[in-house]
Amino acid sequence: MNKKYQEILKKAGIRPSIQRMAIYSWLYENPIHPDVETVYNALYSIYPSLSKTTVYNTLKLFEEQNIIRSIKIEDDKLRFDAEMKNHLHFKCNGCNNIFDIFTGSKSDAELAEENLPSGFQMQRIQTNLWGLCPQCANK
Repeated sequence: MNKKYQEILKKAGIRPSIQRMAIYSWLYENPIHPDVETVYNALYSIYPSLSKTTVYNTLKLFEEQNIIRSIKIEDDKLRFDAEMKNHLHFKCNGCNNIFDIFTGSKSDAELAEENLPSGFQMQRIQTNLWGLCPQCANK
């Protein structure tokens, strides 16, 4: 397994077991914003002892330790993202893919902080956009 991923887990205080390394590396290398089922299906044939519960619990641990984030862009699914730089999410209504959109200068968090009324303490921001990706828009 990749030493970079092992170091990320260790730095976050997570013991880098084989299953945890597999889940993190797959999520990081496949930036498709998968749900638990997708991660499980991708890894089960390689790690037959892996359970959906293990995948779910591992993803929640990663989120608690701030090495991934969960995104709620659909009513019925929680998806996961290993990209920790500030960005927006764009869901295509045609193909249902989710894309990362990186904004330039100021992050959404910086803009929100500047405009929050006195006394408010922001803990998390998530911005989602919906529409058509270039491929679906040109059909």
